[in-house]
Amino acid sequence: MNTTELKGNWDEQKGKLKQKFAALTDNDLLFAEGKKDEMFVRLQIKLGKSKDELHKIISDL
Repeated sequence: MNTTELKGNWDEQKGKLKQKFAALTDNDLLFAEGKKDEMFVRLQIKLGKSKDELHKIISDL
């Protein structure tokens, strides 16, 4: 998943992630330009998932 795909519909995906994982906050899902990797690290720690697992979860939304 590239940054353009993620950025294009991130608000919709963010809402779906928050529904699926109630423990996520807006700060966890903060997508700042150039900081995609930092966001994924936060999600990995919070959810206990690998980067590949997170990419699959987001792609499947």
